[in-house]
Amino acid sequence: MRIMVVGAGGREHAIIRKIAQNKKVGKIFALPGNGGIAADAECVPIDAADIGGITAFAVKERVDFAVVAPDDPLVAGAVDELSAAGIPCFGPDKKAAIIEGSKIFAKDLMKKYGIPTAGYATFDSVDAADAYIDNADAPIVVKADGLALGKGVIIAQTREEAKKAVHDMMEGGLFGGSGKRVVIEEYLEGPEVSVLAFTDGKTIKPMVSSMDHKRALDGDRGLNTGGMGTIAPNPYYTEEIAARCTEEIFVPTVRAMNAEGRTFRGCLYFGLMLTDRGPKVIEYNCRFGDPEAQVVLPLLESDLLEIMIAVHNGTLEQTEVKFSGGHACCVIAASKGYPEKYEKGFEITLPDYRAPGTEIYFAGAKLSDGKLVTSGGRVLGAVSTGGTLEAAVSGAYGLIKTISFENMFYRNDIGGRALKAVKTR
Repeated sequence: MRIMVVGAGGREHAIIRKIAQNKKVGKIFALPGNGGIAADAECVPIDAADIGGITAFAVKERVDFAVVAPDDPLVAGAVDELSAAGIPCFGPDKKAAIIEGSKIFAKDLMKKYGIPTAGYATFDSVDAADAYIDNADAPIVVKADGLALGKGVIIAQTREEAKKAVHDMMEGGLFGGSGKRVVIEEYLEGPEVSVLAFTDGKTIKPMVSSMDHKRALDGDRGLNTGGMGTIAPNPYYTEEIAARCTEEIFVPTVRAMNAEGRTFRGCLYFGLMLTDRGPKVIEYNCRFGDPEAQVVLPLLESDLLEIMIAVHNGTLEQTEVKFSGGHACCVIAASKGYPEKYEKGFEITLPDYRAPGTEIYFAGAKLSDGKLVTSGGRVLGAVSTGGTLEAAVSGAYGLIKTISFENMFYRNDIGGRALKAVKTR
């Protein structure tokens, strides 16, 4: 089979590595891929947002199956165009991808169908938002309506901070057109959990849970990033809570999308908060999370490509989705200054040997004169699996210490909260 994976980050690298395990796969194209992915797939310099270029390439190269991984092309309708050209795809169409493309749509969907989430109000006027904030209790959560590279959420500690966030988004163009409308939410407290799920619109099969670490610095300090590391499974996500989430959130969401004429087929991401009033949805994504995919997929024992094809064909119910009973940890190596300004172009030094059960997934890396150099904020993820969470965390840190590039930094406490939770149980 000839496979095309659209995207350029660590998530796509993890997907490609997993798909390559299928013996029917003969060729994998990555559009555009990156310098690290080039070791596992043929990288083609067509941007993920160039839907016309992606489609033309897929037709020309007789691609048998395509995986559209990032949010932007999914929300823009990449799956629709590829499907119209006769290319089978994994990923939701444009009508379904709106569940991530518009936070206002997602919140209104949850309200309409009784899916538990934070209380909220939506605004397209700065004055109206300011007036609402005047009567809100802090902390206050301000979200840009549209896509913002995973950074469109501000947790304001005061009303003044909340108003500044609103003005920065709606008038200052902080997130471009994505911030022209905003959602203001009540602040929820509790452990956060990420759950990815395969669904063909009829059946939903959740994957192993995970815990993301969004803040740039140790101790959950610093700015929000696209994610500085992950562990799986999340120890706070018990079997009892999982059953409740399936009944109250997962299945109702799939049914709600069907009722709206927006059947979702692909990977549906649930960002959850486990509050003292029960689990609630913080956000939906219309694709694999990054870096959640980097810890979830190494634990998948079933064939990823077969699952993806089953999602496309509507036969997920008859398809095995099995995960190991192990644990995984991913530590992101980033460029100093990320998520703001940073320098790039530094050579990446990699270990000659990697222990079994470890992976390096590349994100912001490119080939320059035959050398792998940094080209982004999040450069790579060091991943390890193990029989215990402690072993997985130890393995990931052991691996990342063998990697170096100028201005490299990473958090030293990925998995720390989870390890404390395990020890107190």
